[in-house]
Amino acid sequence: MTHILAIDQGTTSSRAIIFDGEMKIKSSAQEEFPQHFPDSGWVEHDPGDLWSTTAGTCRAAIEKAGVGPDDIAAIGITNQRETVVVWDRATGQPVHNAIVWQDRRTADYCRELRDAGHDKMITAKTGLLADPYFSGTKLKWILDHVEGARERAKDGDLLFGTVDCFLIWKLTGGAAHVTDATNAARTLLYDIHKGRWSTSICELFDIPQEMLPDVKDCAADFGTTRPDLFGRPIPILGVAGDQQAATIGQACFDPGMLKSTYGTGCFALLNTGETAVTSNNRLLTTIAYQFDGKPTYALEGSIFVAGAVVQWLRDGLKIIREAAETQPLAEKADPNQNVVLVPAFVGLGAPYWNAECRGAVFGLTRNSGPEEYAKAALESVGYQTRDLLEAMRADWQGKGAGATLRVDGGMSASDWAMQFLSDIIGAPVDRPEVLETTALGAAWLAGQRAGLYPDKHGFAQSWALEQQFTPQMDDEDRDAKYAAWKRAVDATMSF
Repeated sequence: MTHILAIDQGTTSSRAIIFDGEMKIKSSAQEEFPQHFPDSGWVEHDPGDLWSTTAGTCRAAIEKAGVGPDDIAAIGITNQRETVVVWDRATGQPVHNAIVWQDRRTADYCRELRDAGHDKMITAKTGLLADPYFSGTKLKWILDHVEGARERAKDGDLLFGTVDCFLIWKLTGGAAHVTDATNAARTLLYDIHKGRWSTSICELFDIPQEMLPDVKDCAADFGTTRPDLFGRPIPILGVAGDQQAATIGQACFDPGMLKSTYGTGCFALLNTGETAVTSNNRLLTTIAYQFDGKPTYALEGSIFVAGAVVQWLRDGLKIIREAAETQPLAEKADPNQNVVLVPAFVGLGAPYWNAECRGAVFGLTRNSGPEEYAKAALESVGYQTRDLLEAMRADWQGKGAGATLRVDGGMSASDWAMQFLSDIIGAPVDRPEVLETTALGAAWLAGQRAGLYPDKHGFAQSWALEQQFTPQMDDEDRDAKYAAWKRAVDATMSF
């Protein structure tokens, strides 16, 4: 048994990757599934699609790798966080579509929580904000709006889970109703300091605790798969939410280490060790990972629009045909123009958390064209990342200042964007050889639990650098450009 099966269940597709004994990718399979938008700001998935695409890609990846079930030592799972599924304990039938992390239907209830002053208690226990982004208010909505759901939940007939939990339940044939600490920490229901579900928050939301899963370490025994799925029972030994899995995959195991993942949006995590740092800048305090019952904490900041700004250049302005064209355009931009793009297409995330403002462009001249727009788009990601890092350093009393930032995700492939990122944050940016860090993190969790992969120290030593970007911009230019960005953000929010 020299291989690991990593399941990466995302927002728009499910993937399965087979890693060999050297933690190298041997095969992969991916399948997209439909998104459902039943009302303005509502986003749902059919839980059946989440399961069928997961099971299908697992079988396809195993077949493509040319391995048999006896070659697979364990399964690791990483998943879209905060998405909610509620299903019948006896039949496995969901009572409603999955409500996705992007869904905003509980905004009014979250406003009521803040107006009533409950947000302070919620943040103190969970490290999160009273925001529709998280799972708890979505679960409450299902119990409030599906006929008989709350009564069935109180009777023990309904189960709640994030996507990892639902997949484990399906994989094990209903034998295991479990999650890990990183996913539990994103529900708005879990006390990250005491390591248990919060009775006071569950009572506030009127959520029966009977429907909540058991919470385990990230590397633990989560159950074994049904024999008929893959030809023999395979143990599930690792689970982490996607951004935490990327943090693990980047081997950010020491306090002060930073990673930033650039996909549609951007998520930056700063390892703060055993200390759960309370943010004064509207960052999130969360669990980075948990081993042997001991959580390691992180500060997390979310940027809503990162790679999506390049998609806007392609699909909205139609000035590029594919993302790769952005870099050569940016390289040709007029250096004497200082065009600043604030990509607040759906509001601004951390540290602003302004849902009402919308995007704006500043500094246009008669000569501004596609080149300047491309440059401003790539620069906007660097500016937003610096916003997060400035907030993190302020929250953690300056610790981590100048620390190397490890990057991954699609946009990290752009040398130009990563060089500007290094320039504007004034620190090195490291891009690893393996950009599939999310799946790698899940695979390592399962593999080291199975005895196939090295421990934390050994894994950290195996992390390999593909390219490091170091600051080339002088302090005066860096400060002037960032000051212009801050003025642009202030103007955007005031408009």
